[in-house]
Amino acid sequence: MYFPGMPTDRRVSSPPPFLGLAGEALRWGLLRELARSDRRVGELVAAVGQPQSLVSYHLRKLRTGEVVTARRSSADGRDTYYSLDLSRCAALLTETASALHPGLRLSPAPETTVDTVTGRVLFLCTGNSARSQMAEALLAARANRIEVFSAGSHPKPVHPNAVAVMQDHGVDLSGHRSKHLSEFAGQRFDYVISLCDRVREVCPEFPGGAELVHWSMPDPSAEGTGSAFRRTAEELTIRIGYLLRTMAHDNEREVPEP
Repeated sequence: MYFPGMPTDRRVSSPPPFLGLAGEALRWGLLRELARSDRRVGELVAAVGQPQSLVSYHLRKLRTGEVVTARRSSADGRDTYYSLDLSRCAALLTETASALHPGLRLSPAPETTVDTVTGRVLFLCTGNSARSQMAEALLAARANRIEVFSAGSHPKPVHPNAVAVMQDHGVDLSGHRSKHLSEFAGQRFDYVISLCDRVREVCPEFPGGAELVHWSMPDPSAEGTGSAFRRTAEELTIRIGYLLRTMAHDNEREVPEP
């Protein structure tokens, strides 16, 4: 049927692939879980309440779509951690909205006003010599009202490459010391973030219902090169940017309505 004003070319175009990838209910559930924390497949199975074979099938779909990555656990090489690429998801969502109508193009998220974000964050890794020290420094440099700490299960001196790379980010780590996680026993935190698969297995409980988050990241000290530490700093910078937006959202929810 033709209506006046209707374009004569009525060919139906296919929706952007991301719409079909993320629009399936189970895959959407997996994406929501991975948006909060890196997960092992067993944890995802428990979270979505579906058989492992089905969860693994959909994880493969998400990996093929290049929105989810997999990395062997450094604590148990038989296990795998899955991570969500939030930056790629943001780009694909923008592309999907724009394909429907130019007016729906998503604007970049506003830069988080760090002067108003509050909370307490503890970063953990095994040695507290690289990843957790760098994460502490990067977050503290961006948010002066957030109390940030780091510790390790087996502390060792701060790695000189971590000091050098942080200098490139305008942060001085030369005076930092490594700390055992027992120094923070009994303290309350809003977020406890493990950066090492091994330390996640021995992470103690903290009072107050802290949000436990895992970022499964390789130890740059194992490679020992400056480029490995720079890659770590780049990944931490991205993850911390999204953490800040999450904490800003948490703060907004805590503000009582007038």
